[in-house]
Amino acid sequence: MSVLRTWILPVIRIVILLVIAAALVKIAFFADPAPTGAPQFPSGEIVEPQIPVTVGTIQNDVTVQGTVTADAAVPVKATLAGDVVKLLATVGQAVAADTPVLTIRQETPGAFRDDGTMARNTVKTVTVLAGSPGVLSALVVIAGQTVTVGEVVAQVAPTTFNVSGALAPEQQYRLLVRPADARVTIAGGPAPFTCTGLTISSVLAGAGDAGSGGADGGAPLSGATVRCAVPAAVTVFSGLSATLSLAGGIAENVMTVPVTAVEGTAGSGNVYVPLAGGGTEVKAVVLGLNDGVNVEVKEGLAEGDMIMQFVPGAQQPGIDLGDGCTEFPDGTVECAG
Repeated sequence: MSVLRTWILPVIRIVILLVIAAALVKIAFFADPAPTGAPQFPSGEIVEPQIPVTVGTIQNDVTVQGTVTADAAVPVKATLAGDVVKLLATVGQAVAADTPVLTIRQETPGAFRDDGTMARNTVKTVTVLAGSPGVLSALVVIAGQTVTVGEVVAQVAPTTFNVSGALAPEQQYRLLVRPADARVTIAGGPAPFTCTGLTISSVLAGAGDAGSGGADGGAPLSGATVRCAVPAAVTVFSGLSATLSLAGGIAENVMTVPVTAVEGTAGSGNVYVPLAGGGTEVKAVVLGLNDGVNVEVKEGLAEGDMIMQFVPGAQQPGIDLGDGCTEFPDGTVECAG
């Protein structure tokens, strides 16, 4: 037993320590050589995507969010200066265009004759009509009141409706040819229908109250309002939200490229053509219809020509990952905040 403790166990411990020390020395100073052909630098290469010019169809439908609104009331105006003799209609009454609303009497004193006598007074009476069908929503005069020509004496609320919405300035480029109607869809309402009499109007500088914008130094005016009439056979209610689809034209069998590849989207633009030795060359093109995703190229490119998919330096469209984060084609992810 004394031999075991004195010689054998100490020798075993020494051997184990020597093995451990040798292993550490090998790891530290004699590591396995790197595999042959291992890259010294990253092998990945960022390549800007390129796409060919293709032949396709551009259907230029502009979508606008709108609201159903009752048509504005039509004022009834006095057609004679004089005194209101009698009210012939009441508020809330349904009226036609030829429904009498009130009568006005005008008495003009007679003039002196050559013989010094005075002519009899001249009396004129007129009946003011509603002028448009609807419901008499206001009657702002009373019997015996004196009115002037053109003074508003009543209001008629039409039973008709319209759909209107705000058209962004950039959308107006896509509607250089104005459509005459629009396709309207109402959530939870009737089947989509066509509303007619479409108008696109902008507020003119100087219109409205002073200080509202334009030449008087206020905020500049922008945008436009699109409005069309709801057919009488369609049941709607004021305040309903609606989507208007405006047909801005269609171009078939034309050269098309993505809008991301073009600087400018209306009339004229620039595309970037890759060069064989690297780099790009700017090429001017003439543009046609634009559906918001692709744009027609009328001049400057031929089918099959290769161009850069994204304008160099421009923000590329990305995929919404939720929570305010967007992933872009180059793999980067940006999050708001």
